Amino acid sequence: MSDHSHLIRYLKKQHVLSLCCAADDDLWCANCFYVFDEASMAFWLMTEPDTRHGVLLQANPQVAGTVNGQPKTVLLIKGVQYRGKIALLSGEAEAQARTVYQKRFPVARKVSAPLWEIRLDEVKMTDNALGFGKKIVWQREEG
Repeated sequence: MSDHSHLIRYLKKQHVLSLCCAADDDLWCANCFYVFDEASMAFWLMTEPDTRHGVLLQANPQVAGTVNGQPKTVLLIKGVQYRGKIALLSGEAEAQARTVYQKRFPVARKVSAPLWEIRLDEVKMTDNALGFGKKIVWQREEG
């Protein structure tokens, strides 16, 4: 399995990310359920725009965060750090994301919160199960 395939498989298997955002002098983090879209290298998540992080996201779309499990030993640590840009989805893109999101999280059918997309610019995965300190790095190509 290639390093990229390993990274994709991990992101598809997990379902919660940390989302860090900032605007002006305010800084905040939130945990969100997500679906990973391999084709666009993006996370889809649901959150209200009037939450503290929602307000910050609208003021500054630059975000960073993590995806990780809770291993009991350092030798099994696996996790991802990411950065990207977030935007509210609309139209056909929103409808497609909502269908996928609701399939993964059926309880979301009862929620009308908007869907957002984090278009990933950079991802770094650490996976000690592949060798202590093993890093897999992905960056979006310019253009």
